[in-house]
Amino acid sequence: QVHLVQSGGGLVQDGGSLRLSCVASGRNITYVSMGWFRQTPGKEHEFVAMSQFLIEPSYADSVLGRFTISRDNAKNTVYLQMNSLKVEDTAVYYCAARPDPNLGTADYWGQGTQVTVSS
Repeated sequence: QVHLVQSGGGLVQDGGSLRLSCVASGRNITYVSMGWFRQTPGKEHEFVAMSQFLIEPSYADSVLGRFTISRDNAKNTVYLQMNSLKVEDTAVYYCAARPDPNLGTADYWGQGTQVTVSS
């Protein structure tokens, strides 16, 4: 069992930056695939980024070059640094453990964090 607690997010202007954090408990996540998804009303979870052990991080095309996923295994924490934010990045962002980017599913989810980008 993995419990994920998110923090960060909020309101930012177009072009601004935010960092999301996701602290895991229940097991060490060093070897666990971790990811971030986002969701807007009426839509499915959209893959954003994923971090896997010994594998280069992967990103959705829409955030490539602007977002960075990282982790601090000693703190059992995963981060999503979001730069050059756009209005279309507005969504509820979810941390996920053992995600499937293609299906938009995961074994465990964080509680979700609202990110709002204003023009």
